[in-house]
Amino acid sequence: MSGPGISVVICAYTEDRWEDILAAVSSVRAQSRPALETLLVVDHNETLRERLAKEYKETSDGAVVRVLANAGPRGLSAGRNTGIAAARGEIVAFLDDDAVAERDWLRHFAEAYTDPRVMAVGGRTVPVWASGRRPDWFPEEFDWVVGCTYRGLPRGRVRVRNVLGGNASFRRTAFDAAGGFATGIGRDGDKRPLGCEETELCIRLSRARPDAVLLIDDRAVIHHRVPEVREHFRYFRARTYAEGLSKALVARSVGAGKGLESERRYTSRVLPAGVARGLRDALLARPGGAGRAGAIVAGVVTAAGGYVVGSVRARRGGATFSVPEVDATRPSGPAEVRVRE
Repeated sequence: MSGPGISVVICAYTEDRWEDILAAVSSVRAQSRPALETLLVVDHNETLRERLAKEYKETSDGAVVRVLANAGPRGLSAGRNTGIAAARGEIVAFLDDDAVAERDWLRHFAEAYTDPRVMAVGGRTVPVWASGRRPDWFPEEFDWVVGCTYRGLPRGRVRVRNVLGGNASFRRTAFDAAGGFATGIGRDGDKRPLGCEETELCIRLSRARPDAVLLIDDRAVIHHRVPEVREHFRYFRARTYAEGLSKALVARSVGAGKGLESERRYTSRVLPAGVARGLRDALLARPGGAGRAGAIVAGVVTAAGGYVVGSVRARRGGATFSVPEVDATRPSGPAEVRVRE
């Protein structure tokens, strides 16, 4: 294997996703460009950690799976920071625990890092709907609601402001320059579906390293399971509201100019075009056209409401987060993982 070693971090928190976790690990083991190691970081669930530790044992065959406990506060950001601190590879890639990667996923990531300016590479995430098909009313412009690549993102290998966290990779030196994922922004298990932790990190990275290049390569594909509960409008509304709350935290951290740069184009160009398509489909009696147009409008209004509420809370000091400095020491086992806030 030539090129940089890649450590893959998968964060898990519930035994309800047991089969998904095993499938995610299997997809990493089947890569055409082998990973140096897979790090399973378990978020404050000792029963799950012990069960995974029994399932996977360290070997010397190049297919190491290491099971770690989240060394920071509860939540996805701290779990990722634990994985970063423990990783041995020059590149750290992240895969959701309910997703599987296509065979050439890591190969496409590795190819992009031949350019030393490249600090992060993301890929394309395809939804796998529990019902077997996309709900007629669900607009592709809002696939980010279910953690997937949405209509409006550029195609090919292109430069972007930020990668999407469930299908992404970074150089280790990116974390040395910018710190780790901010705790207090992203998800915490099954609580309110917050996000944007990768957006905030990428903007912070670009400020710390103005020469940094961040890319999305849509050939680096993963397939993300969308459970039935997320196919309903109730979840859509909750997730868009939470996105507004998260965007307010990002704007507080990095400023509204950079924090909302991509969102302005998205709301002024991509979403109006989506509404127009939905209305056209409705006129042509195609299924779901009116529903998609309505969902886009509702999503914008709900996200805007969340942003206003989040901004007020931030000004009043009711919303807090911290940017951790991830220990650059490369430990040999989970007991040595340290994340300094």
